[in-house]
Amino acid sequence: MNSFGVKLRFSTFGESHGVAIGCLLDGVPAGLEIDEAFIQSELNRRKPGKSEFETARKEDDKVEILSGVFEGKSTGTPIAMLIRNTNQKSKDYSNIKDIFRPGHADFTYFYKYGIRDYRGGGRSSARETAARVAAGAVAKLMLKQLDIEVFSGICEVDGIKSQRFDYEAAKESIIFALDVDKEQEQKDAILNAKNAHDSVGGVSRVLIKGAPKGLGEPLYYKLDAMLADAMMGINAVKAVEIGDGVLTASMSGSQNNDEIRAEGFVTNHSGGILGGISNGEDIVMNVYFKPTPSIFKEQKTVTTQNREVEFSLKGRHDPCVAIRGTVVCEAMAALVVADMLLLNMGTQMDRVVKYYK
Repeated sequence: MNSFGVKLRFSTFGESHGVAIGCLLDGVPAGLEIDEAFIQSELNRRKPGKSEFETARKEDDKVEILSGVFEGKSTGTPIAMLIRNTNQKSKDYSNIKDIFRPGHADFTYFYKYGIRDYRGGGRSSARETAARVAAGAVAKLMLKQLDIEVFSGICEVDGIKSQRFDYEAAKESIIFALDVDKEQEQKDAILNAKNAHDSVGGVSRVLIKGAPKGLGEPLYYKLDAMLADAMMGINAVKAVEIGDGVLTASMSGSQNNDEIRAEGFVTNHSGGILGGISNGEDIVMNVYFKPTPSIFKEQKTVTTQNREVEFSLKGRHDPCVAIRGTVVCEAMAALVVADMLLLNMGTQMDRVVKYYK
């Protein structure tokens, strides 16, 4: 499926080395002020080629709004956005035309569809996530109207873990580091891997502030389930934790329970979600990215004819895909919350009566 969401639904299209990528965002209420400069600024945060910690592929990622906006406001009809590819080097992939890269989805895409687009991974490339960021930027504009904000940053690189989570510091960091005391060590780990023609994994920490109580549609469209769905749909993500995540499996109930006072919850082990529904606390999750599979070490693999070979990859790839991936996490989180807000509007009769009467 190339679509996501229920009331706020978006679809993406395009390939890494095609003419363009883009998205169609449907369900945006009419009258939302569409700040094109903000949408572009979000794409600029994710775009490649900004530093030595990212792929050398340079793309302007300039967004073009094709429909759904008139005189600066949404019309209520689908918003189509296009981002042209301007810096493809498809010849870099000619030596792997019939070779599968270990750890890469080109293997499974071939066996699913029977057609091989070897140019940068085609549809499975992280290039597609630029379209998600464009859609997520519109969702953020919706959330801003309700004083809901989504933040993120890198809390771990190559096993080097942050001891604090400063989202303002992350905004100023070229690798979106949440802990300034660990930032240089994390940078060194990325560059060491890059110089060794290898890659490293990382963890994005996402924070949603201001979400009201009651978001989430039990039993099969729970808020935490759909956040996890959204994150796991991002290229290279292998795990998601809500709140204390896996640590809760080693806790007792008395340790894990968030006691409640008249003014709210004392702790937030749940990560702001109970029974799949937001409880009014900060929503917190960790998103785990594997090391970029496209590395430049000599590796053993098979061809499309299942013949064993050794090969060395060419091209331009991120030494740590989590760095730009954290911006995509923010976008997907915003889309989920915006969708849940629209779904929640009709869950109580007094809300329906208030609107129609």
